[in-house]
Amino acid sequence: MSNSTVPAKTRNFMSQFRDTKTKELKNLTSAQFMEVWSHYDHDGNGFIEGKELDNFLREFISSVKSIDARPEAVSDTMLAEIKECFMEAYDDNKDGKIDIRELAQLLPLEESFLLLFRFDNPLESSVDFMKIWSKYDTDGNGYIDSEELKNFLRDFLKEARKDPVSDEKVNEYTETLLHIFDSNKDGKLQLNEMAKLLPVKENFLTRSSLKAANLTKLDIERVFAIYDRDNNGSIENEELTGFLKDLLEMVKKDCNSSIDVEDLKAFKDSILSACDYDKDGKVNKKELTTILLALSKHSQEP
Repeated sequence: MSNSTVPAKTRNFMSQFRDTKTKELKNLTSAQFMEVWSHYDHDGNGFIEGKELDNFLREFISSVKSIDARPEAVSDTMLAEIKECFMEAYDDNKDGKIDIRELAQLLPLEESFLLLFRFDNPLESSVDFMKIWSKYDTDGNGYIDSEELKNFLRDFLKEARKDPVSDEKVNEYTETLLHIFDSNKDGKLQLNEMAKLLPVKENFLTRSSLKAANLTKLDIERVFAIYDRDNNGSIENEELTGFLKDLLEMVKKDCNSSIDVEDLKAFKDSILSACDYDKDGKVNKKELTTILLALSKHSQEP
């Protein structure tokens, strides 16, 4: 939807998405949602925060009053009160900013597109994420291209809705998701970009007990049980890449840098070279103990 459809006198971006009589928000298409997101995420960093968030809230609230409502109609005092209530309701991870999924909880989207953002239950672990990644990166080239993303969307929406979505809609959703999540604009989703679309509930390795100096046998048993999903006594295949993804995110956390498939491959080679004592390409409990002890030591260092 182009801004040209908004009356020239309109000073409030959000007013175009409200019914002129009832002032209720209309159901947004994927393209309109993308337009709202791009408008308020002004610096394109993947969050609506700081002045961006204040601007969004002022316009969101004042647009209820009039199609020509000016944002400044919301006083600083009123904004502070609204912001506190808003963040309590929609800032799920309590980081003080709004991400794409949190915005999707607020705006009324068409049903199919909404399903892509509103998971009642995010992925349980990075093992689940890596299984999905392996399934749809069919050529194994380290990214999800537009055709692979379309296959993912068809399967996901079919499972969620129990009826097929038209090819036209799948193409529209694919284009929209690439616009939102393809941060380097290369027309495909890298590992870290896909991870934003499919968030994991928790990186188990971030639990404080695993970074403590007094790492216990029970801690190690719990980690092994989390990643040895098939209970065969080894962490292997997607179990191993899921574990290494979590571990690499832990190691690189202080650098605020993202990871891609090449990072993961190099990290896997490094870890297995140092800790895979029987050279079987898997991690058993003894080898895991070595890795976790090294992680604990790393966490204690300045």
